[in-house]
Amino acid sequence: MIQLTGLTKVFGRKRAVDDLTCSVEPGFVTGFLGPNGAGKSTTMRMIVGLDRPTSGTATVLGKTYHELKHPLRSVGALLDARQVHPNRTARAHLRWLAASNKLPKSRVDEVLNIVGLTDVAGKPAGTFSLGMSQRLGIAVALLGDPEVLLFDEPVNGLDPEGIRWIRTLVRDLASEGRTVLVSSHLLAEMANTADRLLVIGRGQLISSSTMADFLTSSGSDTIRVRSPQLDRLQELLTAQNASAQLADGVLLVRGVSTEQVGELAAGHGIVLHELAAQQASLEEAYMRLTDDAVDYRAVGAP
Repeated sequence: MIQLTGLTKVFGRKRAVDDLTCSVEPGFVTGFLGPNGAGKSTTMRMIVGLDRPTSGTATVLGKTYHELKHPLRSVGALLDARQVHPNRTARAHLRWLAASNKLPKSRVDEVLNIVGLTDVAGKPAGTFSLGMSQRLGIAVALLGDPEVLLFDEPVNGLDPEGIRWIRTLVRDLASEGRTVLVSSHLLAEMANTADRLLVIGRGQLISSSTMADFLTSSGSDTIRVRSPQLDRLQELLTAQNASAQLADGVLLVRGVSTEQVGELAAGHGIVLHELAAQQASLEEAYMRLTDDAVDYRAVGAP
């Protein structure tokens, strides 16, 4: 379990993380989301002791990272896969880490096999592609067979097979009762992977909930309607202050329930061929809830 209590980090005049209090529970894949500059990477760095909090605490299994006697056995982290000496082989890199935490050499070959790097274990890390470097970083995170795992953008540089492998891996780790925190900007992939979501913006907590509750709380569900009398139904719904937009022969309705649409249509003799609620996608819900927390917003071309 990861527990953040009043966690704050200030760089000069900027509060990168601002009084963040939340927990990451074992047995789930928790997606860590937020706009660029929201404080996700800084938060993860404080969890593993790379940055010192200005105030507040970040604990893992009830202890700060510096209190862990053999940290790799408790916490595994992929934060920057390129932080490997370029002339050191993948196997040598893992062996010195294993030795520093009194782990058996046999564990090195186990994790190389898990991440699919056995055939290139003798090659210098500097010759690795980004995807291969990501796999080596994941091997480092798994080396101590830890209870808590943190992955910052783990699918960067991976091909579709690799992305699918990561998705299966993190879900399997969580199913074993481990605490798994995954930061990513790929919302479609996160929707297929995460059980829970932790969302921050400008260093502050926006949401900590299950995936289902997050989608529901966005209030952006759409009702899909097909009918030979869509123009008339659109007029009636607009008069009820509902949003009703025609697109490709379908009326997309927001602001009312399916029951209200059905009753309105029945009351005016309008035949319906389809009336179905479409839950908001993770992208739609995320964009709605974080719109006010975006610091770096692009504009259209002149």
